[in-house]
Amino acid sequence: MNWPLLLERLSAHIALSAAALGLALLIALPLVALMLARRRSRGPVLGVASLIQTIPALALLALFYPLLLALRQASGIDLPVLGFLPALLALTLYALLPILRGAVTGLTGVDADVIEAADGLGMTRAQRLLQVELPLAAPVIMAGVRTAAVWTIGAATLATPVGATSLGDFIFSGLQTEDWVAVATGCIAAAALAIAVDLLLASIEHGLAKGSRARIIAGAAGLALIGVLAVAGAHRSTAAHPVVVGAKNFSEQYILAELISDRLKARGYAVEQRSGLGSAVAFRALAAGDIDVYVDYAGTLATTILKRDDNPALPELIRDLQGRSHVGVVGPLGFENAYVLAMRRDTAERLGVKSIADLARVSGRLTLGSDIEFQTRPEWRAVVTAYGLRFGHARAYEPTFMYRALASGTADVISAFSSDGRIAAQGLVVLADPRHAIPGYDALLLVSPRRRADAEFLASLRPLVGSVPVDRMRAANLAVDRDADKLTPKAAAAMLETRSTMSK
Repeated sequence: MNWPLLLERLSAHIALSAAALGLALLIALPLVALMLARRRSRGPVLGVASLIQTIPALALLALFYPLLLALRQASGIDLPVLGFLPALLALTLYALLPILRGAVTGLTGVDADVIEAADGLGMTRAQRLLQVELPLAAPVIMAGVRTAAVWTIGAATLATPVGATSLGDFIFSGLQTEDWVAVATGCIAAAALAIAVDLLLASIEHGLAKGSRARIIAGAAGLALIGVLAVAGAHRSTAAHPVVVGAKNFSEQYILAELISDRLKARGYAVEQRSGLGSAVAFRALAAGDIDVYVDYAGTLATTILKRDDNPALPELIRDLQGRSHVGVVGPLGFENAYVLAMRRDTAERLGVKSIADLARVSGRLTLGSDIEFQTRPEWRAVVTAYGLRFGHARAYEPTFMYRALASGTADVISAFSSDGRIAAQGLVVLADPRHAIPGYDALLLVSPRRRADAEFLASLRPLVGSVPVDRMRAANLAVDRDADKLTPKAAAAMLETRSTMSK
């Protein structure tokens, strides 16, 4: 176990959760005051908070990236649109409902006779609130805060796709590389943190209910200790502006991010990684300068970014991309990672399927298993149009589970990746595409507009161009994805680095 990395991720997770909970409390205070002063406002305020709660946490997190990006472009303010800020705002909204409900329920539940007695003693409204109502309602209010804290800590594990550092990094990367120790580490650490915070807040809650100053102090001291842990384990870059290396959310991208990072570190750059990014988020982050370098694929750039419905030659694609987005293209790495449709050999032979055209004849009684993006991408629509595919059922999976679904028979066909070592290892049949519906997917090394003009930075990366043949990439991918004797992405990157060093 990499204990320093765990401490760093735990610290970032604590900081993100605490900031979101604190901001939610600050927002809740005036809203509670409004609902107490104007009863008619309670329905709309709680209704909006409830509506936010119905949005899946991952979707809410993802929505804030394009919103902040649009705000930055419209206002000219240099907002950090990737990482901490979008995660903070989404988690803050997610924490509001239990805090608001707890506060309103607690304060409106104070016995009317007690309030009448306070008025009879001549207390002002403020004195009655501070000296009578809040102390009596405090246990119920704290119950809402406890719920919000647990929800926030749990939801913070989903912040990885928007570039925020958290314990979710272990979970997302572990799922993709089938590193179940990493998945368990992230889950257990997040659960332990949530339980610890809940118990400490419970101590404060019971102290308020029983008038026990000792319990309140013990709970507050424990929370302060967790805060000290967050500060002590916080990662501090030695550079004012480290290079940010991005990666999408599958094994190959983790390996390539390590390869790029090692190359830059060898040239004296301080490096940070933002891994597990969604496909659209990664490119937008590069174009906006929130990450400096990452690898993307020609077919994805042509269809998803440039919205082209043809199959442009690579030089034309690069010119179009640089002209429209102003990102820089260092060059192709030397391999292609194309979408392909693959089947188990026994299934393909039994059905007589060798190409996608053959598949179209029997697709109505088969189940398609794809990665999460594929069925919404232009490539899928192009394949459907070209061949008239109509599957009986279609399911989306994380790539790791997509291959397992095919092996178990849950899926009959999958949207595999041509550079994936599991195709050969599992003896899968890749279906021919005689109508060339799927574009080429050369792996391209991209840099941000700012780095595009940095000659020294580009010189550090150019040795990687053409240095990664597909057979070596497949071997590195398989080394991470296989069940036994697995390598970490960093160790697998060393397999590629050997080749790139020889090619300098």
